[in-house]
Amino acid sequence: MQVEFSVMWDGKMAFSSTAPSGHDIKMDAAGPVGGENGGPRPTELLLNAVAGCTGIDTISILQKVRLQPSKFKMNVKGRNADDHPKRFVAIHIHYALEGELPEGKVIRAIQLSKNKYCSVAHSLSAEITVSYSINGTKGKEEVI
Repeated sequence: MQVEFSVMWDGKMAFSSTAPSGHDIKMDAAGPVGGENGGPRPTELLLNAVAGCTGIDTISILQKVRLQPSKFKMNVKGRNADDHPKRFVAIHIHYALEGELPEGKVIRAIQLSKNKYCSVAHSLSAEITVSYSINGTKGKEEVI
């Protein structure tokens, strides 16, 4: 499968596109670098894409074993290199789930997403780490 679309320059540092799914995407830079803050930065979208991809996988895997979180939130941290190209050198995603969820099933769902299914994560060279909590109780550190 090939994904293809156009990204248009809208002047100054702003760019926009329509994704193949039909959704509009707008990106812009901050004022100090010539933008007008008219949209998220591309790097912000990248972090959102990693989290969204693994989140979709995690929910899908949990649903396949008949588990449904009552709440699910991810907190994402990205650490950039100090020098250009200032790529992400580390990304951490904390998965906070609530509901009747066996810890082993949650861990397995996150592992499968990160290590096998998430195409966004597999498209990056950054080290991606994860953690989790269920009903506010933090799980084991860096087990995934």
